[in-house]
Amino acid sequence: MIAQIPWLTTIILLPLVAALAIPLIPDKEGKTARWYGLGVALADFALMIYAFWHQYDFQSSAFQLVEKYPWIPQLGLNWSVAVDGLSMPLVLLTGLINTLAIFAAWKVTNKPRLFYGLMLVLYSAQIGVFVAQDLLLFFLMWEIELVPVYLLISIWGGQKRRYAATKFILYTALASIFILVAAFAMAFSGDTVSFDMATLGMKQYPQVLELLVYAGFLIAFGVKLPIFPLHTWLPDAHGEASAPGSMILAGVLLKMGGYALIRINMEMLPDAHVVFAPVLAVLGVVNIIYGACCAFAQTNLKRRLAYSSIAHMGFVLIGIASYTEIGMSGAVLQMISHGLIAASLFFLSGVTYERTHTLMMDQMGGIAKLMPRTFALFTAGAMASLALPGMSGFVGELMVFLGIATSDVYSSSFKVVVVLLSAVGVILTPIYLLSMLRQVFYGKQSTQLHLDAIVPDVKPRELFITACLLLPIIGIGLYPKLATQTYDVKTVEVAAHARQFLPIVAKQQPSSLYSTIITAPTLANSQAASLVNIAE
Repeated sequence: MIAQIPWLTTIILLPLVAALAIPLIPDKEGKTARWYGLGVALADFALMIYAFWHQYDFQSSAFQLVEKYPWIPQLGLNWSVAVDGLSMPLVLLTGLINTLAIFAAWKVTNKPRLFYGLMLVLYSAQIGVFVAQDLLLFFLMWEIELVPVYLLISIWGGQKRRYAATKFILYTALASIFILVAAFAMAFSGDTVSFDMATLGMKQYPQVLELLVYAGFLIAFGVKLPIFPLHTWLPDAHGEASAPGSMILAGVLLKMGGYALIRINMEMLPDAHVVFAPVLAVLGVVNIIYGACCAFAQTNLKRRLAYSSIAHMGFVLIGIASYTEIGMSGAVLQMISHGLIAASLFFLSGVTYERTHTLMMDQMGGIAKLMPRTFALFTAGAMASLALPGMSGFVGELMVFLGIATSDVYSSSFKVVVVLLSAVGVILTPIYLLSMLRQVFYGKQSTQLHLDAIVPDVKPRELFITACLLLPIIGIGLYPKLATQTYDVKTVEVAAHARQFLPIVAKQQPSSLYSTIITAPTLANSQAASLVNIAE
């Protein structure tokens, strides 16, 4: 009986259906709406924990909790959802951060019913993206998520909120066109028409079509990740969004781009991935250095953290490009780790803003004595972000470095350049983060800073939210298996699946553009020969 419960459908639809009921709640001041929103978020999070604990097999790389129902047969659209090691931890991350973000929005008094309704719709759409197994359903969930974010920024954001919200929707909506076009190109290629991801992954595509489709997806997901130079919406969105909005933007939305690159580009288009993998590695290095340099130049606290996110997402790209099990594992761990770290830092920046009424670091200073607990929590989050050993950020970045350094796919010179340039970014990270702490908390209080007569330190609710994020950061840092055991079986399979296409492409394209940096993998000759024979 329990096995027949549609767990994933219930987890997706519960916040959405609950959001539709919010207008019916008799509530003028928003107190009932916030308790209602928090209760729904907690119930959904508890439901996913229960379902995964009792119904999910961590030793299996196959899709689990599979549900498939015909939805719009005329369009070939099915309600097809499932989870595996790649999506399950990200679904849990989504549940945790969205629940804490709703709790962080406790003081929202402007249109509270609309605010909490949008938060629940966003919660539902994010989960849908991670579990969708139909490409049209994936696109639909991807699009639904855009509207709540746009409204959350444009209504509850800062002074330039409308500009930031418009820039966000233009970038992401235009990029989504590439997903739709690429999805139709894959669906109508060959003799059968299907949007099922498993079916599309087994199709054989013409080489030019596969490369074009891969490039289209890369642009769309690169905007969300974000990848330089498609990133410019992110600092504006973060700078103007409220703290709960920034928590979701950095903690979950950016991970949708990394997840989609692995799920669609790497798994479903492995031949094209061989060609684009060096490009991803180079873009990852650019993200790391560019993000770190731009972060150092920011005087706005949230914009500095936004550029920090761009830099950290560069490690995800390098891990995806590594073709190694440890590199892939590091990419997924980096997404989980950064989601927790970024959410904590953006929440604490909101806490600081409430006390100082400014985000300009040159107008702060010397508030550590007034807010010692906030200072301690902010320092812990910054230490995790700069990859201090003992925290999750260190483990994720170390695994990515080991992955690319031990990869037998690239030449030694290429690997040395990637590792050294990435290391430069790692060196720059503590510079701009420690500088941030110094400007905000150390020194003398700025004369431009006008604090209230009584500046309360972090309150119990705020301490609880931060602790819920910092505890898993420290736990994963001290014992990485807490996270890696949930997805290791899957990342090993993904890396092996991608590697088996290397000798085929190497034979078909001996004069490839990347022949100087890609070398044939050190597979047994008999294995490489058998793979080539299969391809022929």
